[in-house]
Amino acid sequence: MFNEVYNKDKIRIPYLKIMDWANSLPKNIIVKKKNEAENLFKKIGITFSVYNNFDTSERLIPFDMFPRILTSLEWKRISRGILQRSIAINAFINDIYHSAEIIKAKIIPEKLIYNNPAYEIKMVGFKVPKNIYSPIIGTDIIRTNEKDFKVLEDNCRTPSGVSYMIENREIMMRMFPELFETLKVETVENYPSYLLEILKSLPPKNCSKEPNIVILTPGSLNSAYYEHSFLADMMGIELVQGSDLFVDEGITYMKTTKGPEKVDIIYRRIDDQFIDPITFDETSLIGVPGLFDSYKTGNVNICSAPGSGIADDKAIYTYMPEIIKFYMGEEAVLENVKTWRCYIESEKKYVIENIDKLVVKEVHGSGGYGMLIGTKASKNQMEIFKKKIKSDPDNFIAQPIMSLSSVPIFSKKILSPRHVDLRPFCLIGGNRKNKLVSGGLTRVALKENSLIVNSSQGGGVKDTWVLAE
Repeated sequence: MFNEVYNKDKIRIPYLKIMDWANSLPKNIIVKKKNEAENLFKKIGITFSVYNNFDTSERLIPFDMFPRILTSLEWKRISRGILQRSIAINAFINDIYHSAEIIKAKIIPEKLIYNNPAYEIKMVGFKVPKNIYSPIIGTDIIRTNEKDFKVLEDNCRTPSGVSYMIENREIMMRMFPELFETLKVETVENYPSYLLEILKSLPPKNCSKEPNIVILTPGSLNSAYYEHSFLADMMGIELVQGSDLFVDEGITYMKTTKGPEKVDIIYRRIDDQFIDPITFDETSLIGVPGLFDSYKTGNVNICSAPGSGIADDKAIYTYMPEIIKFYMGEEAVLENVKTWRCYIESEKKYVIENIDKLVVKEVHGSGGYGMLIGTKASKNQMEIFKKKIKSDPDNFIAQPIMSLSSVPIFSKKILSPRHVDLRPFCLIGGNRKNKLVSGGLTRVALKENSLIVNSSQGGGVKDTWVLAE
């Protein structure tokens, strides 16, 4: 395990001042500040919802006060790699819905595309604005040593967590303003303005003026509803539900007290199948009847595009180095984690024989669900997963149990190392308007030796600092 604070027994230079600060805090102040942070989260209303084991409760996300620090040089490499991936992902999605050159070149097996539940046949041949299918991409990164960062997965549909990134910073600045006078830290507060700029750069074909933008939410019971409302407020745009919109003669309108108002761009935070009950799932109560036809006729743009989720499929992820090479003619700046593809017989055999040493994931799973950590699993759980893999190998990949880097948390008034990952957010717009804020969401496993950082599984968050040059 790489400890980001220490190089052997010496404190790494980026952490020198923070460690001096942390060690100087009296125990009673640590407790006081922890309570203050929790009260601020309650006051602001920073919550998330959990839907498992019949638990639908709304919870405060656990926040740790010790920041995670990256140097400007480290960030340059990370940001270069993320931007490269994000551009390649959009080129890939555009290709598979048109000429499918990557399949013709036999870079990716066609069954991984055409048999994929995330592949949307209704998008074939449709030209989306500026060829940007996924303008908002959250890439999960782990650190394995002082020099190496690896990509764990890409999130191309509706990645969440950016509100926590911004609010973590706000709370740290409120509680410890002196730290930001001591260290020069790059800002993250400009993300909402960047997002608004990116969305404005992607107007639909039939838009002749400043586009009217809304955020489409499933509603207040959604786990990420706080983020939806936060972003709408910060961007100065309307937060709407499906019932607030309607389509008339191919044009999408929002209901207002002053009458119908044309909508040009929808930043949607609902899944593909629920967007339009006429075109997709007829039982959907949160979509907008006729919205997909309005989209296909060029009267409204939906961001991210329906069908873009195929790019964050975990089986497709395994081909990202090849995808980058094919579309950009470059080697990947950031490596993938070693991954076994269970649809390949020899690799399936290896996974089954070594399941006790691997992390096995469903290719469409998320949030830490649908996975098995071999070292933590019982014999019965391993046997169940072996049967699942044998019956449906296409649905599984496996990875080594990675030694995620660690950053301390304030645990019982002392500093104690915990595993972390990082989710930066990349924005891809029209006319090469690409944006990446200097930072991201650091998720932290609050249990000692745990590798599970998802908030839905008991993880917490940290403020992420990128030091200015």
